[in-house]
Order: sequence, then C-alpha cells, then structure tokens
Amino acid sequence: MSMIPISDSANAPLQALSPIVNAKYQVVLPSRPSTGTLTDPEPAVTTRAPKINVQSTSHPQHSLPSPPTSYKSDHIFAANILDPSPSLSARSSPSVSSKEQHEEPRQIVISSFAPRVAVYTSADTADFVKHKGFNEGLRGLLRPFGERIQGKVVVRDSIGASRAWYDFGVRFIDPLDAHSFGKWEDDGRHNGSHEGVDPRTIASHGHDPAMAIDKVINHHLSSEEFDSEHESHERQVDSLGLDRVVPYKSTNKQPVHTTYLRKLLSSLPIVPYETFSHPVACIITISSRNPAPLDTLHHLYENTIQDCNEAPAWMNPEYLRYYVLMHDEDNDDITKSTALFDRMKRHFGLHCHLLRLRSSQCVATDDDSVQVPPCGWLTAEEELAQISKADLLDGAEEQALYIHESDATAIKNFLREMVTQSIVPFMESRVTTWNDQVTSRRRGISGRFMSISKRLAGFGSIKATYSGSSANPSTTGSNFDVQQGYYSSETPEATMRQLADYSFMLRDWKLAHSTYELLRTDFRNDSAWLYHAAANEMFATSFLLAPQNMSSKVRTDTVDQMLEIASYSYLTRCSKPSGAIRCLTVAIELLKSRGSAGAEDAAKWGAKLLELGILTGIAQAFITERIADCYRSRSGAGLLRTGSRKRQTAFWDILAAKAWIDLGKLVRARNRLKLASMAYQRFNEEAMTLPFSSMEPLWNELERIEYPGNGDLLCGVG
Repeated sequence: MSMIPISDSANAPLQALSPIVNAKYQVVLPSRPSTGTLTDPEPAVTTRAPKINVQSTSHPQHSLPSPPTSYKSDHIFAANILDPSPSLSARSSPSVSSKEQHEEPRQIVISSFAPRVAVYTSADTADFVKHKGFNEGLRGLLRPFGERIQGKVVVRDSIGASRAWYDFGVRFIDPLDAHSFGKWEDDGRHNGSHEGVDPRTIASHGHDPAMAIDKVINHHLSSEEFDSEHESHERQVDSLGLDRVVPYKSTNKQPVHTTYLRKLLSSLPIVPYETFSHPVACIITISSRNPAPLDTLHHLYENTIQDCNEAPAWMNPEYLRYYVLMHDEDNDDITKSTALFDRMKRHFGLHCHLLRLRSSQCVATDDDSVQVPPCGWLTAEEELAQISKADLLDGAEEQALYIHESDATAIKNFLREMVTQSIVPFMESRVTTWNDQVTSRRRGISGRFMSISKRLAGFGSIKATYSGSSANPSTTGSNFDVQQGYYSSETPEATMRQLADYSFMLRDWKLAHSTYELLRTDFRNDSAWLYHAAANEMFATSFLLAPQNMSSKVRTDTVDQMLEIASYSYLTRCSKPSGAIRCLTVAIELLKSRGSAGAEDAAKWGAKLLELGILTGIAQAFITERIADCYRSRSGAGLLRTGSRKRQTAFWDILAAKAWIDLGKLVRARNRLKLASMAYQRFNEEAMTLPFSSMEPLWNELERIEYPGNGDLLCGVG
C-alpha cells in the first residue's frame, strides 16, 4: 500500500476521516504520533492528531443515513422558500466587514443568539391580524421585522462602555406550554447520562433535528443542480441562436454552507442547561375593538403567570411584560384609543405602546403596498412545511404577503422602541444586579472560600448519582437536583448561567466568558455534565468572538481544551451528539474567521468532527468542503508562500468531490474537482502528473463519474 504524504509540514494536524474514499483506493496517510484520545480530558487536556486512514465510501457504522434525493425543487417560486436573507448593510455589526458579498458565518453565529419574546394576544387581536392575511397571528406579522431592528441599538457592557450595533434583532416565539418542555422531560432527565452508550446509536433513533436539516439542505442542493442545468441549457440555446424556452432562474444566491449553519442554529432547544431560548420578555396585546380592554389585559397577564407556574422549576418566571394596544386606523376613533392607552400606562407602567395599523388587507396592486420581507430564521421543520406546501401547489405561484407602507413603518418603530427602551435596558439591569449580587462574590477570595466550603459540606457523605440514588441535593452540599437533573432557577448556579447568556446576547463577550469560566468548576464538582458541556462550549464560543488577538498558545491552552471537554461531555457522558455537532461546527467557522493560524486549527477540528462519525451524509460533505476552504485560506508568507497548504487543500477538495458524487450532487462535485485540478495543473495540454501514483486510479474514477464519455477533465468544466 502506497504512503501518501499530503501535508506540507511535519506538524500539520490531520485526523482520522470518516470513510469517504472508495475501498479499492485504500490510502493510508502518515501523521505525527497521537497526543491524546477522546477520553476524560480533565484535568489535563491535549488535542490529539491521530493518523488518517481512508478506506471506504460508505457511511460510518450507525451514522445517520443520507436523506432521499426525491425532493421536488422545480417549481416556479422555489426562490421564495429557500430562506433568502437580506445582505449586510454597510453599517452592520462593528465586527463584520461590509465588503463581504454574503453574510459571514461569524455574523450568523452572533445573530442566532438573540433574545426571545413570547407573544400573547386576545381573541379580537387574532381576528384583526387574520383579517390582514396573516394566518399565523401577530407573531407571524412581527417575526420578519424583528430579525433586524431598524437603525442602531446601543448596548452598555459590564464596565459602562456603550457600543452601537446595526444588526441587533429579537425572535418572537409562541407562548410556552407543556409541549415546549416535553422533549427535555423525555430525553434530558437524568442529566443526559448515558455512559457507555454509543452516541451514534442515540442519534439514529427518534426525532433528530439533523434529519430535518438534511432534508432542507438536500432541497437547496437540488435547486442548485436545477439552476446549473438551466444555465447550461441557456448557453447552448444562445450559441445556436434560438429562443429560450425555460424562464425559470433562481434568485437565491446565498451560499448553501451558510444556510446549513443557519438551520443548525435556528432552533435552539428549550432546556435547563442554557437559557437562550427562555423568554426574555413577552408582549401582551389587545385591539381597540375589545369591549373590556383593561380586564382583558389583566386576564392575559394572569395567563403568563399561569404558564410560568406550570413551567418546570428551572424556568425563571421573572421576565419583562410589555403591553400593546393595536388601534384600527380604518374603523376606530384615535381619540378613544389614546385615552385608553393613557389608562394602560397608569395601570401597567411605561412598558406600553400604541400600535396604529390599518385593518384592511393589502394587495400588491395597492399604491402603498410593501411586500413582507422573508423570514431568515425559519427552523428546518418550518421550512420543510413550506416545501411541502409548495409541492402541493404543483407549480402554482404562492401569493406573497403585502402590508401597507404605513403599517410597515409603524411596526418597525414599535419594535425599535420596545427593544431600545425596554428589552435591552431590562437585560442590562438584570446583568448588573446579578453580577453585583451573585457573581462578584464568587470572584473574590471569600467567594472561593465559600465554594470550597460548599464542596466540603458534603464530605463523608455518599455522592449522589443517577444510578438509583435518592439523595436530597441538600445532603451533598450541592444545589444540583440529582433526581431531576437540573438546578432550580433560584439557585446561584442557574442565575449565573442566565447572567452569562444575557451577556452573550448583549454581546458583552468578556463578561460572558468570564462567567462561563466560573460555572465550569461548579458544574464539574456537581457532576452536572450537560451543564458542564454547555458551559465549556459557550466559554469557547464567547472567547473566539471576543475581538482581541489570540496567540497559538492561547488557542491550544484555552480554546482547544474547552472544545475537547465539551465534545467529550456531550458524547461520552451525555450521549448528545447534536450538542457536539453544534459546538464543533460553530468553532470551525469562528476559528476560520480569525486568520491563517486559526484556519489551520479549524481544519483540525473539522477533521475531528468527521472522525467522530456523528454527521449525516450531507453534513459530512459540507465539513469536508470547509476543511479544504480552511487550508485554502492559508496564503503563506513571502514570494514562495511558505506555510501555504496547497496539497492539503487539493486533497480535501478531492475528498469533498467524492463525497458529493456519492450523494448525487454533481454540480458541487464538479466545482471541487475543478479546484483540485487547478492545484495539480491538470488543465494544461501537458498535464502535470499527480504527486503520487496511487492517486491516479481515484482521480480517473472521479473524472469518469463526473464527466461520462470524456476522458479529459477539460470536457464539461464551465
């Protein structure tokens, strides 16, 4: 068997791949000796770099199967349901370059962790909104406008410094009910402890969001294939001087890999070990048609209290209540609505708004019509529902939603006022209070002494575990409920976790990662492994989002250690592969955004993610592509471009091409094979010989599959 040294330096960190290359092209790649394994990484952690052994094209054993390729994509309005997103304006987040044509993955990560706002409406408000054509209610009307608040949003950090953000947003959710917590009650209890259970087996049973994401991305890729075939047909027709007969052309120009990242982050779970999906506020809405407005507002307020009482003990019920009076501009008297609004402010305080909307339904032919912007943060399940609806229409064009321009302006002003004058100040106030009353005490010497005393309080008693233990949390010197698997919302640990998450959503990375660092020790001492994994994940994420420069030693000693601990806890201790996938996928994108050195670390973690064998077929192909892109971003230094990774880039491009061919996605495979061909100069008449003879059979096989009937790569590449 031939040995193929693909790395440009002896220290290039490559890890064992999930089988991608066909078994008859067995290629064993040398690497430096392994420095660690996926065992308990504490207290000392070293990032491992095992050998690469590429043996087969089949998916790893127990891995999720690739989705069927029968999704229909050739309907007229396919572009409307492919999750288009508005491009960044020149004045977006201060940390985002305005020169990018598409949203950077870094910006997607930042925007995904946005405050959640629950929506409570009266029956008359629901009828009002439905009459305007929004069957999803007020949430469906506000949701597209809330994803990006108009203008700048000024946020103060923990030291009082203000910073303006032009891409701040909120996410509107339905009122919480028993169904919101059902998945945690079924899957998350017992601290996620599945010691000894293969996480790939867990992932292959029951409802898994990865399968829904795979189906959505497969639909996007099918549309991409259709677009490519149509463009090729247009070129042929133009060359013959004939009229074009296929009018379809997709308008979705967003890279599919960013869509994959969006779908991965669009559905954050409602769980006790992180609070990003817990409501920060709720809006309580009535309309001017209501015969008993104040009584209805009190009743809706009681509904929010009841929902909080029925929620699990790990859900903090103390969130902002915001009251909205929706005035009918077409039929009701503004004088009466203004008087009612004044009464609302006297009863409920200043967190109120008078929203003036027209009740008539708007159509595209109206003079002041404005199309409702598409929703860029649909979950995979929601987009699958849209795809199914489109298929049922069978080519008939879906009616786009329109509202009056005055309504759009009123909604934008309402959301801006609510966010800048109520939600952000409320979150800042909670962060300041929690930081002063809880966290600051933990950072001093006395706080550390109390932490040690708490651990010693349980000395001599049997540590409670989940293997049939019925110990009360108080007897172990811990606030962790070992029977239910969570901290109550009143405990300091839960409060500090909410403080860290609020700081993260307010983009105060320094306070966030310092708080996550404090929590890691508590969660480890209490054996709260899901909490421990999530704290390490968000510590690494907030550390990578911080704007300061980062040396290779800091990355190794801090970021790599946190990622190793998080992935180990998610997989080995908790058998929660979705957490490990999110953790490492986000880390890959954030490391890549930090320059050449970070891109090499990103490639290393991408190879490790493939090695774990927990990805679906499409996710494997995407991660393989991103590894090639990471190595490609290593430009090297000097005229000789010392330190570039040309051969590693080409190698991963070949693996990506093979992965896409196995999935039947020839357009993406052709692009990757073309990139590898440029690296090996295969376009010249006297094509350069591949670096190693053992690569020729695989290369020829790829060319034969990719360009049937053509022995030369030049054929078919456009």
